[in-house]
Amino acid sequence: MNAVDFSPLLRTAIGFDRFARMLDGARLQPEAQAYPPYNIEMTGDDSYVLTMAVAGFGPQDIEVVLREDTLHVSGKAAEQPGERRYIHRGIAGRAFERRFVLADHLVVQGARLENGLLHVALKREVPEALKPRRIAIEAAAPAARPVLEQQAA
Repeated sequence: MNAVDFSPLLRTAIGFDRFARMLDGARLQPEAQAYPPYNIEMTGDDSYVLTMAVAGFGPQDIEVVLREDTLHVSGKAAEQPGERRYIHRGIAGRAFERRFVLADHLVVQGARLENGLLHVALKREVPEALKPRRIAIEAAAPAARPVLEQQAA
């Protein structure tokens, strides 16, 4: 797969660094992005839950890190004591790393591992200074009648 260089398009653009990172991330191999499976659920107007199926991983094997506007979730395969002989191995135990680009003002509230599912709670918290603000419109005092109308009266 040939890499496409978008740098000439971004030389005169300001604030599109995130767009460039998204394009770089899109070039990853699709099969590398398939594990582990995940859901993104909208639980309210401004809240979400990311749920990842991480069977076989414990809390000590998973790392959730927020860097700038990207959530990195990675897991290290746990070392199995002794040698095991599988007849069928359908539960993946390989290391993984998933990245999720978060929208502006989305913060991670917490993460919990329950029944082989990692749940990461996210909420949009827009600072007061950036929220829409209604501006009151004052009515001007009624103007005096024009001089010409006063003379005609």
